[in-house]
Amino acid sequence: QVQLVESGGGLVQAGDSLRLSCAASGLTFRSFAMGWFRQAPGNEREFVATISWGGMSTYYADSVRGRFTISKNNAKNTLYLQMDALKPEDTATYYCAAEGAPLGSGGIGEARYAYWGQGTQVTVSS
Repeated sequence: QVQLVESGGGLVQAGDSLRLSCAASGLTFRSFAMGWFRQAPGNEREFVATISWGGMSTYYADSVRGRFTISKNNAKNTLYLQMDALKPEDTATYYCAAEGAPLGSGGIGEARYAYWGQGTQVTVSS
């Protein structure tokens, strides 16, 4: 059974940094592309960042490009999202996700992802 468990969320001030982690089990983590999504109250869930299975390719939403960095440590079966220069509009529940099939390149569409974590809350005060 695949499990994805996010951690690292919290309450921070604008301009601060946070690093989210997503611990994966039940799948061959090194073979799967991964993604981060977020959902703010009253909004639909939106794409944040994605990384290919080998970690060589990444892609970001325009709203976070240059501030957020996605990475994966295959030895630790863990996905990360380093978030710098946080803004109040980054406030949301953040979810990690794994693609439904191995050796993918990652992508922005939710339909590509078969496995989801429970989410971790990030709140950025102004």
